[in-house]
Amino acid sequence: MGVADSVNIRYGLISVDDHVQEHPDVWTARLARTQWGDRIPHVQRLADGTDRWIVNGEPISLSGIASAGAALPDRALEPQRWDEVPRAAYVPAERLRAMDADGVDYSVLYPTVAGVSGETFARLTDPALELACVQAYNDWLIEEWADTSERFIPQCIVPLFPAEAAVAEIRRAVAKGHKGVIYPAVPMELRDVPHVNEPEYDAIWAACAELGVPLCIHAGSSNTVQYPPGERLSPAVASAFAAVAGPASTMAVLVHILISQILMRHPNLKVVFAESSFGWGANQLEFVDQQFREDGLQREGYDLTPSELFRRQCYLTGWYGRAGLQTRRLIGVGNMMWSTNFPHTTSTWPETHQRIQGSLAGVPIAEQEQILWRNAALLYEL
Repeated sequence: MGVADSVNIRYGLISVDDHVQEHPDVWTARLARTQWGDRIPHVQRLADGTDRWIVNGEPISLSGIASAGAALPDRALEPQRWDEVPRAAYVPAERLRAMDADGVDYSVLYPTVAGVSGETFARLTDPALELACVQAYNDWLIEEWADTSERFIPQCIVPLFPAEAAVAEIRRAVAKGHKGVIYPAVPMELRDVPHVNEPEYDAIWAACAELGVPLCIHAGSSNTVQYPPGERLSPAVASAFAAVAGPASTMAVLVHILISQILMRHPNLKVVFAESSFGWGANQLEFVDQQFREDGLQREGYDLTPSELFRRQCYLTGWYGRAGLQTRRLIGVGNMMWSTNFPHTTSTWPETHQRIQGSLAGVPIAEQEQILWRNAALLYEL
């Protein structure tokens, strides 16, 4: 019996991209005020009566106090005070009820306040504070979420650089039960560090491969690969623009991974592109192979085409759109996974299975199972 055959599946869905909402005590209860003072991540009431997260003395870029629009009566809004945040966003027991209501067996977790790829703390220039914030988050996710239910799949964030610090935290976190490693797409955007292609990062990729945990890159973690919304747009329109542009911005990140030779140097490394979707991915894989042939990149030492590297090591995640025959052929059914994106505004909750029926209409049942849960069960060794 294989891993995917022994996992406890009731509803037929492992959601590979959901988010936890960190509550106000995550860092204040774990970091010493005598050492860090107001640099500790905390919630602060502003003069206009709204609440905001403050990290290292500065407000972070969340449009509210939380990202939980899907669980609000009006999902176009975000909570502006902590007492408005729906409990399903930050209370594990309530999240399990929300998962049951939406037919979700397991949920792979990404951060919110820490940044969708840990970029909030990656921007800190004090390595001691960065490590303290990272470790507090990773410990909290195990203690309050993973220890509550095996249905929560925790993934760690890590110090951005140097690689030795990231590797040390990867090993510590995986030993505690973390099953994935979240890392920013463009680290050199966040601090003065080497380009991500350089060998200084190889120890990070090697540690993930050795420990059998995927490297997870979430859409929206980089500003440099995203087109900003115009200043004249209303907040609602700007939010919609960002929601659409974020996944599409993964195009540049995917191409980088495929032609940077990182996958060649680390053939056992698995990479997840979270909140990516499928349609553009199929087109991009076809395009990058075409350019590979036109530019004669075989002469540059590549032993596989970009699409072959992708199918050996990478995964795209969908939560909307049709997974047609051509899309599945180009991406590979074994490289596709599904999510609900709860509790973000763009989540399909609480109608995920109705949406799936439309997206996977005509897809053979065996392939549906691969996309909806078997690939994830194997990747995360459930």
